[in-house]
Parts: sequence; C-alpha cells; structure tokens
Amino acid sequence: MHLSSLRSRWIRPTPLLLGAAALWPLADAFLPAGMQVIEPLRTVFIYAILALGLNVVTGFTGLLNLGVAAFMAIGAYAFGILTCEIYPFQIGFWPALFATLGIGAFAGFLLGAPLLRLRGDYLAIVTLGFGEIVQDVLKNLDGITKGTQGINPLPGPTFLASASEESGSSFFGLTWRELGVEDSTAWYYTLWTLLVLCIIAVRHLERSRTGRAWLSVREDELASRAMGIRVDRVKLIAFSTGASLAAFAGALAASGLSSTGEPANYDFQISILAVCIVIVGGVGSVSGILVGALVMIGINSIVLSKAADWIAASGLSSSDNVLLSPSNWKFLLFGLALVLMVHLRPQGILPPSLEDEPGGDEA
Repeated sequence: MHLSSLRSRWIRPTPLLLGAAALWPLADAFLPAGMQVIEPLRTVFIYAILALGLNVVTGFTGLLNLGVAAFMAIGAYAFGILTCEIYPFQIGFWPALFATLGIGAFAGFLLGAPLLRLRGDYLAIVTLGFGEIVQDVLKNLDGITKGTQGINPLPGPTFLASASEESGSSFFGLTWRELGVEDSTAWYYTLWTLLVLCIIAVRHLERSRTGRAWLSVREDELASRAMGIRVDRVKLIAFSTGASLAAFAGALAASGLSSTGEPANYDFQISILAVCIVIVGGVGSVSGILVGALVMIGINSIVLSKAADWIAASGLSSSDNVLLSPSNWKFLLFGLALVLMVHLRPQGILPPSLEDEPGGDEA
C-alpha cells in the first residue's frame, strides 16, 4: 500500500491537529509568561473558520472569491448591531452569533445571484470590487455603523455558572456569566469548540450530494451540466455557505475585541490572507486549512510578535532602523511562503489526498 494511503488510513490529520490544540493550554501553562501563545492561537482559530468558508467557494467549487473580507465585515457589524447597548435589539451573544450565519448566507446569495455566469478572472474582479464597496458603505452609514469609530462595547460568550450572593436572580443556583478579557483559557476552548463544529459541518457538506456537486463543478462545469447538475443552484449554495462562515468568523473576531473596529480593518489584505491560508494548506483540504492558518497567522501573531518582544528586551529596537521592527517583515515572509509553496509543493502542505478516506468519520 502506498505511504500516503497508510498515512490517510491510520493518521487522520484533522483529529490529530484538533487534539493537539485541545491539549495545548496544559503545556502552555508551564511556559514562561513571554512564551505563552494561547491568545495568538485564538486568532488562528478565527481565521481558520474564515478560510473554511473561502475553501467551500474556492477549494470545493473552484470559484475565486477575493471579497471574503466583506462578509467578515458584514458578520462583525451585524453582531454589533444585534448586541451593543446603543441599539434597541440586544438579543444576546449566542442568538446574535448564530443569526450572523443567516445574515452572511443572505449576503452571499445577493452577491452570488448576479454572478452565476462569471468565472475566473472576471469573478475575482467583481468580488474584489464588492469588498471595496462594503467598506465604503459601512464607513458612510455612520448613523447606523458609527462610521470609522466602530461599534463597541460588544459582549463575550455567556455561560451558566454558580450564582454569587450578590446576584439578583438565579436559575437553580445558576446564573448567566459573561467571559471577560481575563478568561483567556475559557475563550480559547469556546473558539476551539466552535471551530470543531464548523469543521464537522463542512466535512458533512463535502461528503453530501451537494458537496459532490461542488467538486464536479470545480472539475468541469460543462460536464456537470450535461450530467444534470443544476450548476447555478450549486454555485449559489457555495457562495451562501462560504459567506455564512465568513460572517460567523467576523462576529467572533468582533466579540473577542469587544468592538467591530473601523471598516478599513476588513480590507483586501484580509481576503488575500484567507486565500494564502487556503493555498498554503492545500486547496480543497479541510485539514490543510488548519495547517495553513497556523502557518500564516502564526508567522504574524506568534513568530513576529515574540521576535519583537525579544528585540525590545535586548535593547536592540530602534525607530530609525525599519529592519529591527519585525512587523515590517510580515508581507515579505507571507510572499516568501507563497513563492516557496507554489515552487516546491503546489498542492499545499496537506492536500485533499492526505485527508481521511470519504467513508471515515472526522473531528
């Protein structure tokens, strides 16, 4: 049996990666304060969810979408409007979080409907323009979106916990408690759990009739039409699914920061970063998304951040020398990673061929 088949059968990448992530806080607790990476890994989880959405559109269906940051912004601002105290809704964290899935899917439907006939570069250009339009709309609707100020404060996840004596009302000795900034481990496991749920959903979709139709359209759209597949409907489902996951990631990012931030935060760089995660990890590979997110976000949030702290602690930092600021190396390293991947391993670190066999269960 071929080595890759053995690896696929006996070492399933996704459970292995998720299991290591679940156990990491135990190891992180023994590291020095300056070496702990729980906070950066939260960002990795959010971008993994964002890239999972893009992977549905680009990896499974073969449609190049360069406007995924726009759906992330839509999710963040929808979550803010549904939860912030300055608005009359305030439906709570969990209802608002899952409402962003529907809002994102609807936005994806609105974008995908007029683009059914476009492919390749034309589709990429239109989705790129959509991303710029969403930024401008959010910036100019300052009566609703607060313009460049962003919407804040936003709530964190809420869970039932033991009621304190000061609590007014309780339910069987329990009351709702919101996670604060200091609850880093609880935040970590909340995002990890949501990522696992997203992976399970995407994997079930991939193995479903709709998922097989996505892969068929990616390989040959004309042949898919000849086989009776409703290509337009399949593309719309892909756009809506990808947009809903991107909006979900945007809501989680906004909640983690307690603010939507300004619209410029959801610029073209976010879309390119998501594309890089998909390419580096492996186009069409769910397991590859996890590796790609760890590599691309880890370079910025872990490696460069720790390098900056080390340089500052060593007294080597200088405002006159841009080379001594690791943040200035970010795009150089991103570009280098892409060049090396395309040249040495164009199929990605974990291509779909190294994932578990279709009949197996994952995550």
